[in-house]
Amino acid sequence: MTPDAINACAALVDRGDPDRFLAAMAAPVAQRGPLFVLYAFNLELARAPWVTREAIIAQMRLQFWRDVVALEEPKAHEVADPLQVLIRDGLPVGPLNAMIDAREAEIGTSAPFEDEAALWRYLEGTAGALMEASVQALGGPQSDAARRLGTAQGLANYLLAIPALEAAGRHPLPDGRPESLVSLARQARTRLKAARPALRPLPRAALLAAWRADALLAQVEKAPQRVAQGLLGQSEFVRRGSLLVRKVSGF
Repeated sequence: MTPDAINACAALVDRGDPDRFLAAMAAPVAQRGPLFVLYAFNLELARAPWVTREAIIAQMRLQFWRDVVALEEPKAHEVADPLQVLIRDGLPVGPLNAMIDAREAEIGTSAPFEDEAALWRYLEGTAGALMEASVQALGGPQSDAARRLGTAQGLANYLLAIPALEAAGRHPLPDGRPESLVSLARQARTRLKAARPALRPLPRAALLAAWRADALLAQVEKAPQRVAQGLLGQSEFVRRGSLLVRKVSGF
């Protein structure tokens, strides 16, 4: 990957995913490139169901990325080009295809999840698969623990976005009652706790993106009303400081 390609992906992530941008910038310089490319790829997929009301056009956007991952032909695209470099260099495509497939649930509907199981499948296929791919991109193995960590992170991020999703006319949760939110947060924290022992040998830079997950989920467990009120979050001092703690101490 060229420095220009990495910088273009980094700029996309800086604008569209500030938490993952900070996490990537906290990684060693040599490891930032693959992370920025994968995080930019994730952003491109996340936009597909939102850029048009025409389901067929959204499907075509996802198909574009399926073709990219399959290396069917070189793609002149600021994210596709470096992503194909990663794949040619040996990045497994299973998690990437899972990320594409998971976005199908959001196309053409305001209520994408009929039940809790569907929501978990979506989180595992999006943030969970992204975390797994990030670990592999930095030389780590296929890791169920990484996917569990990413899934917990995905829930935390999704709950942060609930007010914006509802303002856009979506019904993002199969059950938005406070007790349901508490249950989701507890399940995610249980997954994270179970994953921790197996995370220690994995590339720490790949895991940093989930640095806020447990703290945000703990807020939901304690005060689920913060989700609907848009009060879920941390001060900028705590947000950045906790990243430094994770960088030093790990998970």
